[in-house]
Amino acid sequence: MEVLHSKAAWENQQEGNQSTAKEFILLGVSDQPQLELLLFVLILISYMMTLLGNITIIVVSRLDPRLHTPMYFFLSNLSFLDICYTTSVGPQMLVNFLSTRKAISWGGCVAQLYISLALGSTECLLLAVMALDRYAAICQPLHYVTIMSHRLCLLLAASSWFGGLVNSLAQTVLTIQLPRCGQNHIDHIFCEVPALLKLACTDTSFNEAELFSVSVMFLVVPVSLILISYSYIGAAVMRIRSSEGRRKAFNTCTSHLAVVSLFYGPAIYMYLQPPSKDQGKIVSLFYTMFTPMLNPLIYTLRNKEVHGSLRRLLRKKPGFIGWG
Repeated sequence: MEVLHSKAAWENQQEGNQSTAKEFILLGVSDQPQLELLLFVLILISYMMTLLGNITIIVVSRLDPRLHTPMYFFLSNLSFLDICYTTSVGPQMLVNFLSTRKAISWGGCVAQLYISLALGSTECLLLAVMALDRYAAICQPLHYVTIMSHRLCLLLAASSWFGGLVNSLAQTVLTIQLPRCGQNHIDHIFCEVPALLKLACTDTSFNEAELFSVSVMFLVVPVSLILISYSYIGAAVMRIRSSEGRRKAFNTCTSHLAVVSLFYGPAIYMYLQPPSKDQGKIVSLFYTMFTPMLNPLIYTLRNKEVHGSLRRLLRKKPGFIGWG
């Protein structure tokens, strides 16, 4: 009997491991259908507005020669990032909000983990690059064109993407190789490193320490560089004699700072605390779905250049023009 019991336990464990290899179950935000339906509507509206707002910025920046500048080149990169970022988690999230069994395949979970983390890491670096661009434009206006050359802009954007992709590859490999002993219920709304670490049935001290170190590198260091840049920018803005010049510089900088706050704040809360602590699902929902929706609104509400470009493009047939 003892042998049969041991054999049955072994078979159950193997069955659990196989089910884990096939799929994960996302527990979501709540088990209340009314709340799930409300979240579905909010996320759907947010996703559609994200696509509309960010595609508009990309198209306008592409078609209007007046916006062929480093600032709008990086802003277009940010918009493309936000579109991909929300798409990596949004559609699956919408499906799960309407489903009683919130399953995602093992391959789908790994792909979602890698893509969303790669795009999030890239955005961390790109926002710091955009602060560098604003520093050069305001603090070194006479040398701005020389400093922020087309080649340097491409190099900075490519470096941001490369850094994000490499970081995500390392984090994904370290996370998915942890043994889970048949556990496949993720107490989260999508596949994210802190939530997946909770499933491990082994010591994750190394993974937590490594995740904390990388989070400092991709979150705290860029934020520190941004704050240092803006301390110089603030001093330079105060020296501008023209009130119109000060207003324009102030509007541009406050827009970027608002985006920085909306993105880094929730991300720092999520990744700079131990995974063993309760992770805020709403916090993750905010920086993956709502922040990308707000970014184009923040950058365009008080931006007369974008407003003027939209009016000009609507009055004539658009044609594709490369950035020079």
